[in-house]
Amino acid sequence: MPNRMTERYAVTQKYLMTRGQAINFPARFFNTNFKKNEVFGVVIDIPMSQTVLASMVCFINGAANLYFNNGGEYTGASQKYRNLVQATHTLVANAGQLIPRCQKTKSYDLPKGKTHNVFLMTKGGIYKTEIKPGIIPETETELRTFYVLYQRVLNELRSCQLKDDAGIK
Repeated sequence: MPNRMTERYAVTQKYLMTRGQAINFPARFFNTNFKKNEVFGVVIDIPMSQTVLASMVCFINGAANLYFNNGGEYTGASQKYRNLVQATHTLVANAGQLIPRCQKTKSYDLPKGKTHNVFLMTKGGIYKTEIKPGIIPETETELRTFYVLYQRVLNELRSCQLKDDAGIK
């Protein structure tokens, strides 16, 4: 039985598969021996409009990609743009601060409304929290910091995309 969000956000099979693979990406692909709850990857589902949902996938090595519910994607920018790699690494390196506010999960539901779903990948499992942009209380320092860091990655991705487009024309 489909849930309301998959009816609201029309999603392609490609999007669901790519998002699922990103959330379940194994730590062993990195040349680092991560501690059990050390974050090596982050997936953030970001509603862009009532019909557009983006999932931003970031890893500790600086890789950052965007996948859209319609099957579109923007990938490979971290191979060309150092600023993106630095912003992404900073985001993932600081993501561990959120673990105390997360719940361990094996369920990867799509977001409801304007809520952003945040998945943190560790060797010890996948942790989830939600962020409601625009109403993060000042007392929620970790959430506010994390939100600023992932907005920086989004801005870098957009900047890379604009540079790529300018180079094509």
